[in-house]
Amino acid sequence: MLIAAILALAAGTFGFRAAGVLLRDRLDLPDWARQALPVAAAALLAALAAAAALTEAGRFAGWARPAGVLVGVLLAWRRAPFVLVVAAAAATTALLRLLGVP
Repeated sequence: MLIAAILALAAGTFGFRAAGVLLRDRLDLPDWARQALPVAAAALLAALAAAAALTEAGRFAGWARPAGVLVGVLLAWRRAPFVLVVAAAAATTALLRLLGVP
């Protein structure tokens, strides 16, 4: 059953990607839609990141995880190496949880 679900998702993903390439010239979008698509993609990605950073099982995840994410965002903004960003974010979250912050 699990293999069938994985294969179905893989086929659907491939189909969406192939449709984008095959239908690019056949689909004529208005100018406002062409300008809105990149902004919509960025907004969707930001919403997914915020939901993953702030919630767990449909509830607030506590303060340790958002604090770790904030440290990671600040280091990434300062153009720190990726390994340092991930390690500092994880260390911040782990330290706060060790101190009893939920």
